[in-house]
Amino acid sequence: MIFRVMYFLFAAILCMQSHAADPAPKTKPLFRDFIGINGHTVQFKPELYSQVCKVVRDYHPLEWDTGNETDYKLDFPFARNGVNWETVYGAWRKNGFFNDACIMFETVPADQWKSLAKDSFHYGERFATNFGPSSHLKLVDAVEIGNEPGKFTDEQYRIVFENMSKGFRQGDQKLKIATCNVNVSKSGDYHKSVDCLNGLQDFYDVLNIHSYALIEGWPTWKRSYPENPKLLTYTQDVDNLIAWRDGHVPDKEIWLTEFGWDSSTQPNHPEGDFAKWVGNNDLEQAQWLVRSFFLFAKRDVQKAFVFFFNDDDSPQFHGSSGLTRKFQPKPSFFAVSHLFRTLGDYRLNRVIRESQELGFLYEFAHELDASRFVLVAWLPSGTQASSQSQLDLAGHTLSKVERMPVSSEPAPLEDLTVTDQTVGFTVDENPLYFFLTR
Repeated sequence: MIFRVMYFLFAAILCMQSHAADPAPKTKPLFRDFIGINGHTVQFKPELYSQVCKVVRDYHPLEWDTGNETDYKLDFPFARNGVNWETVYGAWRKNGFFNDACIMFETVPADQWKSLAKDSFHYGERFATNFGPSSHLKLVDAVEIGNEPGKFTDEQYRIVFENMSKGFRQGDQKLKIATCNVNVSKSGDYHKSVDCLNGLQDFYDVLNIHSYALIEGWPTWKRSYPENPKLLTYTQDVDNLIAWRDGHVPDKEIWLTEFGWDSSTQPNHPEGDFAKWVGNNDLEQAQWLVRSFFLFAKRDVQKAFVFFFNDDDSPQFHGSSGLTRKFQPKPSFFAVSHLFRTLGDYRLNRVIRESQELGFLYEFAHELDASRFVLVAWLPSGTQASSQSQLDLAGHTLSKVERMPVSSEPAPLEDLTVTDQTVGFTVDENPLYFFLTR
């Protein structure tokens, strides 16, 4: 472990609570509405993952509902393959989830559709009428028109997007509509350019983006820690989309619907596409997911969804991204669950410090009680470094200090000694939560 001696001088910080930085132009979401997870249909276990969050995104294959006949007369709540969506989404709703269904129309190639426009509209109208917030079932709150439909041309995507959106709107005006994964760049295999949306601002409510902290591409697919300044596309892609949104459609929300890290316990495949794949360990996955939630909460992002809910411990790209491994909680499960319990009723109030050397310090304010706030401190090196630091309470009351847990044991309480209103502590890569009252 790398050990460095540094000092956070917080006295001035706490004295300035009534003179916070300029407020953000939009209200930050509460963490209970911000933290999301990617699930998948009948495999998702709502009782288990309700410990982690109350927002879930489903990969909903259109092909399950229609088969290869895109003009199939839909029989909702049943999919054509026999799945009962009332049972699936009903169990999620029973456990308190906000349900976002990503309609993966791209599972049926464009040249196999009977009519891209007509069938898209029909599907959207039927889906919204049966499952939307105004329907008798009230099971789905939001829909995404495609996940990563890179095999559809931009023109084909516009046809599906516009017509399916019209169907959703006709079926249920209250159903929130999101785009597929979009980016401020040319369209690619896994995303569409925002240029595809020109003139369609009335057809969606949310811009949707995926982002991964890749420091290298093929053949290693190596990912780094989220604050790494050498990352070129992690938070930057999100910032670019926010800037585009602000300049073109300022009333739209932005959701980060995929981010995450792989952590497998298995040796690499001896050959094949992933023979040189580089994963991360379980501790890194836990630390970097939680710290990413902080980084994206700082931005004008309304929801952020971890990829993925579960994995089978496969040593390959996207093969071990779950919060659970074969449905057994990994350290990341406990870390994100603690984040959800701890900050669920809080929203980001301000960023106090962001320093690669001295660490990051964010302040979170309680939803209803202005006297309660939480400071979160961590080091961003990605090397499991630690530092000696100080906090001057400046008349504030410190009720407890918890370090991010990575097991089923309760969050470790820091046994700190307060001397003349000064608290000495060790800050490291596991976020440290200070619970204070003014």
